[in-house]
Amino acid sequence: MTDSNSSYTPPEVWTWNTDDGAAFSNINRPIAGPTHDKELPVGKHPLQLYSLGTPNGVKVTVLLEELLALGYEGAEYDAFLINIGEGNQFGSGFVEINPNSKIPALLDRSTNPPTRVFESGAILVYLAEKFGEFLPDDPSQRAECMSWLFWQMGSAPYLGGGFGHFYAYAPEKFEYPINRFAMEVKRQLDVLDRNLSSRQYLCGDTYNISDIATYSWYGNLVLHNSYNSAVFLDVSSYEHVVRWSKEIEERPAVQRGRRVNRPWGPEEERVPERHDASDIK
Repeated sequence: MTDSNSSYTPPEVWTWNTDDGAAFSNINRPIAGPTHDKELPVGKHPLQLYSLGTPNGVKVTVLLEELLALGYEGAEYDAFLINIGEGNQFGSGFVEINPNSKIPALLDRSTNPPTRVFESGAILVYLAEKFGEFLPDDPSQRAECMSWLFWQMGSAPYLGGGFGHFYAYAPEKFEYPINRFAMEVKRQLDVLDRNLSSRQYLCGDTYNISDIATYSWYGNLVLHNSYNSAVFLDVSSYEHVVRWSKEIEERPAVQRGRRVNRPWGPEEERVPERHDASDIK
């Protein structure tokens, strides 16, 4: 661990410190592939989701619940818990679906052979195209939707892995990385706030997968105090982001989706696994 009062000189060749004192250091490693053999469970529905109720996982469960709310029986799904703190994502069965060992991962058994989909944005696009919902048909509107979706995919790592890590999880607090990533997160919030000042949703008047994806990260930040940073980042000042987030969170499907694969929080909000609509009471 580097002394906070000294500068750090990178070694000629980087080597892995297996115990750097940071949160999640027990599951972070510089190599890919499985660490143990473990088959994944399989439920009764064609769509099998292996996930955790983090922002990236919430994206998918919200979309599935929205599709079910529209009456698509084919969107019924089994959601199995992947506890990343325990290293479930490194089991051989999970790695077969997602070689990157990150949640969420989806297996669509309605196709022959079954279709694997990993990366949350890819799953959203796959499901939106499969059911023909929440993704515009008009080329210009579709481009706008995809632009905001890719904006979220490219921006959120600066929020979570950048700001969230150095502000909340790093073993030591350093001024430079916290300031650097706080500035970037506030810039991102300003991008959203300016766009939403003249639009109900990110792309205009219609709610789509770009809203679902972006809400899962930035709605959680402004409404639920991610990283205990609401005051530090002054999130309430982004009034259009707050308005948009509240409007999305009022949707019943969003409220259901937020609870799936969540093993923490108040007991009444936990739905560690979901196999039927009755699991979400």
